[in-house]
Amino acid sequence: MSSRPSPLRGTAQLVASLLNQGTGRRSAGDVAEAVDGAGGTLDTGAEWDSSFAALSVLGDHAELAFDLLADMVIHPAFAQAEVERKRKQTLAALEVARDDPAYIADTTFRSVLFSGTSYGHPEDGTRDAVARLRAQDLRNFHSRYYLPSNSVLAVVGDVTAEAGLDQARKYFGGWEDRPVSPSPTASFPGPASREVVVIDKPDAVQTEIRIGSLGVSRDSPEFYALSAANQILGGPAENRLFKSLRSREGLTYGASSELICHQHLGSWVAKTFTRTPETVKTVQMALDQIKRLHNHSITQDELDRAKGYLIGHLALEFETSEGIATQFLDLLLHNLPLDYWNRFPERIDALTPEDVWAAARQYLHPDRSVVVLVGDAAGFKKDVRKLGPTRVIPLESLDFASASLEHAQSAAGKH
Repeated sequence: MSSRPSPLRGTAQLVASLLNQGTGRRSAGDVAEAVDGAGGTLDTGAEWDSSFAALSVLGDHAELAFDLLADMVIHPAFAQAEVERKRKQTLAALEVARDDPAYIADTTFRSVLFSGTSYGHPEDGTRDAVARLRAQDLRNFHSRYYLPSNSVLAVVGDVTAEAGLDQARKYFGGWEDRPVSPSPTASFPGPASREVVVIDKPDAVQTEIRIGSLGVSRDSPEFYALSAANQILGGPAENRLFKSLRSREGLTYGASSELICHQHLGSWVAKTFTRTPETVKTVQMALDQIKRLHNHSITQDELDRAKGYLIGHLALEFETSEGIATQFLDLLLHNLPLDYWNRFPERIDALTPEDVWAAARQYLHPDRSVVVLVGDAAGFKKDVRKLGPTRVIPLESLDFASASLEHAQSAAGKH
């Protein structure tokens, strides 16, 4: 299901998490017992552009799978007791996450880079929003977005197309439909200059670092070249960030980059961590690698290694029925052609160093990047302003529900 933002952040995640917690005719225990009896697994959740329910069972329980999945998706109960239990679990998880420097860094980076968009908030919502959610809010969201015209059913396994369609008609055929208004897709320019945000966590012994800028949506023609560029900068194989920060300087145990592509926006972010006194040096060296990729062409050898990884890794995505279904749904969600994965290797193999460098020049912007540091600010505040205009937010004042990222009282106290 394609899902769009709710005024109460975290609604999509809470709705999805409750799909398997009881329906109009099955309790949560009944659902769990049915899945277990079919030798199956069940997963539900929400991502940035969609919600999902994934059910896998043994082949001779295929009809039960259709029945059970349809019941959960079309008729979730949202029983008050289950809503309260899930709410408490979510609030507890959000509280724990506030002490996780990596989570704080990722969420702050996203909030700053995507500020004012539907991607600029924590994926699981904020504590205030989750605390305010009621069962009727969940029902309203479900009624608005869980619709046949807004959904895709993928079936993978030992089942013919005719049998699969027959079962789909039998169990999903009565699902009431109505139009879904399209999402607004206004252009978003991103930061005009470098922004440095420090989340001051005095008990931290190291600093989590994020450096990045806007990327592309998943259906962008630049996705291929940027995927190769990302492998060279900080992909899972041999990469420039790791060689510079770890192998040569010993500043960290890990350095990577990630190309994150959503339906309407994307980001390109470098990630690492280091000892508190080495914070500014590490950021400067990471920025140097980003500038190098922006200013100078890559080598053919680097490109060949990146191509080898991207093409070789592709087969792993299709090893299981779940993997096949996931990749197929990804194509439909992002309006990609059905032969996309068949053509992916040849598109990657056709890339030249000039193609990759052109994409890097267009989307890597070291002087307009967002830099997020989560750590003990006292250990690096003397030099951090060398990176650019800096905003320091005490952890206790951090509020992801606020446009300023600070509690209203804290922000007011600075003026």
